[in-house]
Amino acid sequence: MGKVTEVDFLKGRTMEDRLYKKLEAYGKSDFYPFHMPGHKRNPLAVEGDFPVERDITEIDGFDNLHHAEDILKRAQEDVARLYGVPESFYSINGSSGAILAAVSAAVDKGGQILVARNCHKAVYHAIYLRELSATYIYPHEDPKLGINGGISPGRVEMYLAENPEIQAVLITSPTYDGIVSDVARIAEIAHHYGVPLIVDEAHGAHFRFSDYFPVSAAQLGADVVINSVHKTLPCLTQTGVIHLCSERVSREKLKRFLGIYQSSSPSYILMSSIDACMDKLEREGDEMFRVFTENLEKARRRLSECKYIRLVTPQACECQRVFDFDRSKILLSTVDSSLNGRELHKILRREFHLEMEMEAENYVLALAAVGDTTEGFERLCDAIEEIDRRESLKYREEAVEKEPLKNGKMKQVMRISQAMDAESERCPLDECIGRTSGEFAYLYPPGIPLIVPGEQISGHFVKNVRRYLEQGFEVQGLSDQTSETVCVVRNEM
Repeated sequence: MGKVTEVDFLKGRTMEDRLYKKLEAYGKSDFYPFHMPGHKRNPLAVEGDFPVERDITEIDGFDNLHHAEDILKRAQEDVARLYGVPESFYSINGSSGAILAAVSAAVDKGGQILVARNCHKAVYHAIYLRELSATYIYPHEDPKLGINGGISPGRVEMYLAENPEIQAVLITSPTYDGIVSDVARIAEIAHHYGVPLIVDEAHGAHFRFSDYFPVSAAQLGADVVINSVHKTLPCLTQTGVIHLCSERVSREKLKRFLGIYQSSSPSYILMSSIDACMDKLEREGDEMFRVFTENLEKARRRLSECKYIRLVTPQACECQRVFDFDRSKILLSTVDSSLNGRELHKILRREFHLEMEMEAENYVLALAAVGDTTEGFERLCDAIEEIDRRESLKYREEAVEKEPLKNGKMKQVMRISQAMDAESERCPLDECIGRTSGEFAYLYPPGIPLIVPGEQISGHFVKNVRRYLEQGFEVQGLSDQTSETVCVVRNEM
């Protein structure tokens, strides 16, 4: 296509009615930008190769995300249609911003929420910002690997029956490791008690596009579902969508809080990335996912033959409540080898140039997605098979098993907002048992807090922090980056 003139652009003769196509065409037009951003779409004004020609602001013809009436309205309607839901919204602040908005819209300020204790830190940030009282429901846990299982519907019902002030339920499904809860049953229970179910399905944006994967929470009765489209779909980092699936959560409130928790100048490059992703999936998704799932299944079969580096399956997992499992999460256990997860991660990176999604104490996680190639899967399988053959691993055949991983339930002493806003003091890690934490601590990824403000510091917590540090893991969230001290609430009553 040749250069587009201003007249051609305004008449729209050469434009396809998609945001990403319109941006491409506008970048080739002779419009001059006497508006933001400051690079003025001039590649000579920036250092590096960036798509500045498509980086615009809310100019005529490109709509406004926070008051969408035209092209962005249609783009979001395309998402809703593809996902089979009443309404969807872009989140250019990723799933984190969408979670903040969902919680804020569903629960009154100062209200009460029931949340799975293995939720992402964004959930706890929402609890803090809205000064909520949180009731935690703990998932089952695999003591060997340290993997969280699913959420028990029976426990959800028990907590709702005991706490009539709860205004919403929030769970993570799938988990970072691919464990899926019985969303349909949990939704049914939540609705029986008159409250909405919010599902952080950040890692399950791909569920909708292939029967090889579990059914999306949006089809199982959840009221609000959050997807990180950048995690498992061909989309740029920081892109997410939020689906409003019922009237149990106010549409007006959700839109209001999306406007609060996102920039007033959302990136058109990010928004056009979502639009292009949805367009490609609509046109080519069936074939893309057919190839992807065939390659993934072949890789899983190969990896399941290894003797020492073991592919984790729902059947082998000691978690209870594994209702379903996302097979795109390739968990490689080191429990039967001489390695730990960090050592396996280093070998894969240094020797084979394979970058894993996450390292844990007893496993590594390889995140597979529709953008993966046949070559990529083959490289992973070849590397794991080669490591598995090494003689140095074999002495673990009759070795004593490692001490089971136990995180334990934390005792809540005060609300997160009370603890974070209280006067605090630093306390040495080994002397803080029994004190109330004034800050978070977590491993990232996956960003699930080991402790949250307002919880009593336990011996288990201190022991686990020491254990992680000794193995070279970085405990984040603590303001003392050496992890030698913890901020605790001063003058506790």
